[in-house]
Amino acid sequence: MSDTNKEVVDLVWGIPSGGGVPVSLFRRWSQGFVFSEAERSALEQFEGGPCAVIAPVAATLMQHRNQMHGLTYVLCNLTEEEQRTVLCSTLSEILESACLNKTQAFHLATLPRAKTTDSSDITDSHPEPESSQPTDTQTALAAEELGFERFHSVIQKRTLRTVEELREAVLSLYDTWKNKFGVLLFLYSVILTKGIENIKNEIEDSSEPLIDPVYGHGSQSLINLLVTGHAVSNVWDGDRECSGMKLRGIHQQASVGFLTLMESLRYCKVGVFLKSPKFPIWILGSETHLSVFFTKEMALVAPESPSEQARRVFQTFDPEDNGFIPDTLLEDVMKALDLVSEPDYVNLMKSKLDPEGLGIILLGQFLQEFFPNQDSVIPDSFPVYHYNGLKQSNHNEKVSYVEGTALVIGFEDPMVRTDDTPVKRCLQTKWPYIELLWTTERSPSLN
Repeated sequence: MSDTNKEVVDLVWGIPSGGGVPVSLFRRWSQGFVFSEAERSALEQFEGGPCAVIAPVAATLMQHRNQMHGLTYVLCNLTEEEQRTVLCSTLSEILESACLNKTQAFHLATLPRAKTTDSSDITDSHPEPESSQPTDTQTALAAEELGFERFHSVIQKRTLRTVEELREAVLSLYDTWKNKFGVLLFLYSVILTKGIENIKNEIEDSSEPLIDPVYGHGSQSLINLLVTGHAVSNVWDGDRECSGMKLRGIHQQASVGFLTLMESLRYCKVGVFLKSPKFPIWILGSETHLSVFFTKEMALVAPESPSEQARRVFQTFDPEDNGFIPDTLLEDVMKALDLVSEPDYVNLMKSKLDPEGLGIILLGQFLQEFFPNQDSVIPDSFPVYHYNGLKQSNHNEKVSYVEGTALVIGFEDPMVRTDDTPVKRCLQTKWPYIELLWTTERSPSLN
């Protein structure tokens, strides 16, 4: 195995205590980008693990088609040629976002074009002709039962100098992306394009591998790399200081969003850049899996109204999501919202908002006092869809979109819920009062 390949392996897999990556773990990640027969624009995931790559690709694929043709096109049955075009365009888009400087080269991890010899170092190959198609040798290698060491010893690095060359090369390698090692080869392509050292500089703990060597889950750094082009380890906005250490977060609005059940369990707080993306598509994270929630309702990603901003600011002073704050924090909230915050006026508002002297300010009363008649731009109800790439998590083990209707209701008691599914709890980190009515007998699964 060449030095470059070893660096990639160490970054992705780490060095397990047993001395090697378990065969079962490598096998779970050894799959291509395969479209479902039941839903020809949806990607299938065969076993647990590679959702950390497949879900971001699926979400970006939806964004790409929605941007060009509208959601209806995303949901329709694609021809094989359309599948080829949309997948390769999506992979190119993610690679472009990972490239720090568009004047730098792009790198693709590929299998060799010709028969290899054990004595040759083939990692840095000469660029292939732009129009080349995958050869029989590539297809044979993809189908071969390659072990972990053998697979990584034959990977080549192909260099492209321009975006145009990259897009043509990615398109020409469609059979490679579809075949057995397509997901891993694409992941390695993103890493080589981004640069191993650049990734190490962004990850909070560079000793933590991108793929857990025991359970096979992708790290948050891996998810962020594919969604934003930056392998930062956190999901909040901007950077934070903690004990003199800089903790990196998300620095700009993402094209597709990210919500996680972990936030409803108080393990983390997702920032606005991921909660409010450019397109109404969100990757949903559970403890062990990633799925995708999406809609055509662009109002969901419209700029915040004053009342929505006020709700968000109020909730930063209510980290437990109790729906109220101590009255001692009212002045801080009013200052944060650039409201009049003279002490006499604040005291007057305390008396008005808390006439019984309970020492708390309710969110609903605060919004009605300062932002009356400012209804959200979000419609009361709209169609939504959920995608889970795992066959066993779908009805009849056929990967297909689950359709439903979302209802965003008013300032109800957040403790009152009509149901309590993981999907809903995840979405409530973004819309506290959302209700979901699915067309299927059972709610879609986050896992």
